[in-house]
Amino acid sequence: MTLDQSEGYEEVAEQFMAARSDIGATFVRSWARANLPPSSLVVDVGCGSGLPIAHALIEDGFSVYGIDASPSLLSAFRRRFPNAHSACEAAQDSVYFHQVFDAAVSIGLVFLLSANDQRQVIHQVANALRPGGHFLFTAPWQTCKWQDVLTKRQSQSLGKQEYRRLLEESGLRLIGCHEEENHFYHAVKPLH
Repeated sequence: MTLDQSEGYEEVAEQFMAARSDIGATFVRSWARANLPPSSLVVDVGCGSGLPIAHALIEDGFSVYGIDASPSLLSAFRRRFPNAHSACEAAQDSVYFHQVFDAAVSIGLVFLLSANDQRQVIHQVANALRPGGHFLFTAPWQTCKWQDVLTKRQSQSLGKQEYRRLLEESGLRLIGCHEEENHFYHAVKPLH
């Protein structure tokens, strides 16, 4: 039996695409405009089909690299954005983390992962950001576990204090937490 690196989302890909709303897109768009130079390289970790996050970033002129472990979701991403870079692989092992990016976004993925995989992804993102680079991700503020509505698998938030610690351990600094349709964590890689 092979391990499902999509955390159950390959099996529910069509249902997910039909249900995915534009929640988060307005905030991500305003965050990117406020923090990133035009044409910045942004890796979208857990890009899904590209709607709505990658779509908003691409519309605003950012160069997006999408990572998703669901072949069906990434196929939809590639059809929608044929000129964008993309990789069908788990975030924990992405080849894109050997490159350097101005920013990383991960909307709706981190809390789907095990605690160890969350730590690994945060560390990988930190290594792939240039000094001054930004990281935006979502997870509840509190430490909690729940059943994902679509996949019925366990999701978990490590909580604000643990995310702050993991970010700092990885060389990032948490500079803001925003509640806009989601709980957003905004971290930056210091210049020195």
